[in-house]
Amino acid sequence: MTSNILQIKGTQINYYFICKTKLWLFSHHIQMEQESELVSLGKILHKDSYKRDKKDRTIDNLISFDFVRKGETLEIHEVKKSKKMSKAHHYQLLYYLYYLKNEKGINDAVGIIDYPKIRRRETLKLDERNEKEIKNIIKRIGNILSDEMPTPQKVPACLKCAYYEFALSDMRRFK
Repeated sequence: MTSNILQIKGTQINYYFICKTKLWLFSHHIQMEQESELVSLGKILHKDSYKRDKKDRTIDNLISFDFVRKGETLEIHEVKKSKKMSKAHHYQLLYYLYYLKNEKGINDAVGIIDYPKIRRRETLKLDERNEKEIKNIIKRIGNILSDEMPTPQKVPACLKCAYYEFALSDMRRFK
């Protein structure tokens, strides 16, 4: 049932909201996250949380969620360290629900973002409005990826980004 329409990874949806340059670099196979201390801390949190659940489910090599719980409704879980990038977290999870619906025919799933450090949980459901938004985001990501690398925009998150030095290497482009 998989089509060629959706070849966007969940990480790309997340990066779309964080930084268009990071999105472009990651999508062009320039991956620097393996060097990041913050990414390592996130992996430890992921490993140490929700130990009873089988983790790291990947579908079609495109979407990868932290764990799944099956009951009356299929629950897709993402474990996040903090709420700082909550908009990116929400849309990444909405994209997973969109993918499951449109590519796998699974209509009754819900998405749950778990923030174990602050003991919070947010539940998301795909509706018509955010399904339309996801379609538009996919188009905009396609436009970004088909063009030259976007000019880096310096924001507070830059200082903790694994791509920071790479983006700064061409200072005249940095705004």
